[in-house]
Amino acid sequence: MSAEMIQAKPRRIAAVAFVAALAASIALRTSLDRKATKQPAFSPVEYVTSGKTLRQLSFGYQGLLADFYWTRAVQYFGRQKLTGTGDFQELGPLLRITTELDPHLLIAYRFGAIFLAEEPPSGAGQPDAALALIRRGIAANPSYWRLWQDLGFIYYWNLKDYARAASAFEAGSRQPGADVWMKTLAASVAAQGGELETSRQLWSEVFSQASNESIRRSAQEHLAAIKAAEDIGHLDQLLSEFVRREGRPASSVGDLVREGMLPGWPVDPSGVRYELGSGGKAALGAGSKVDLHLAR
Repeated sequence: MSAEMIQAKPRRIAAVAFVAALAASIALRTSLDRKATKQPAFSPVEYVTSGKTLRQLSFGYQGLLADFYWTRAVQYFGRQKLTGTGDFQELGPLLRITTELDPHLLIAYRFGAIFLAEEPPSGAGQPDAALALIRRGIAANPSYWRLWQDLGFIYYWNLKDYARAASAFEAGSRQPGADVWMKTLAASVAAQGGELETSRQLWSEVFSQASNESIRRSAQEHLAAIKAAEDIGHLDQLLSEFVRREGRPASSVGDLVREGMLPGWPVDPSGVRYELGSGGKAALGAGSKVDLHLAR
């Protein structure tokens, strides 16, 4: 047996032992999660908290470890959201470890940033942490233009910083393979800021790209809110016109229908009729499933 083979043998044994231990850990944790009826009392950041240290210990299996930690991050996020605790303190560390193990795991940057940036109870409400995650992703994957898109989304939706959002879209438009709409969107955001039509463009892109069902559902909820906000704005215009025409405020949205100003009683995206709210302004009806805050 050569000296090289003798030196390599302990390394192979250690690698096999490491992978076996990892597999056992995954199987045990999956079994416990499946059996648990309540949120288990453990810290999801498993044992070693440095992705760089784990890379050194992984004997070339850092990709497998990254997948494991990404799965843990998704499970943790889903569990915290389901229980409604609003406690997402472990989410950032889990995503940091994941992306330190595999700096090219793009899904962890993209969906992880959404998990961090969304306002509670939909997410962690940590837009600054989401920005840091995306910027690390850009540093590790400088030519992947969709990370610039995600950076622009955070500035636009979560921070309302339209100048930086426009800059991010513009920078992304210069990357190889970037869709042409990125440059158009940069101009729209720079010129119009937080207009509903611009928000619609952004959420439509999220909906069309997302393979994750929860992300698609979130995009649908935002698009429904934008549609409802536009409907209410249009109804308020008609209500003002009714006052000018009739010399009195409308007693209900039905007055607009009876006067021929609407073809029928309008309903919101969840199928509930619009009603009159305080001050004679249009509002969502009782039982509506639309969250208008998502349009802001």
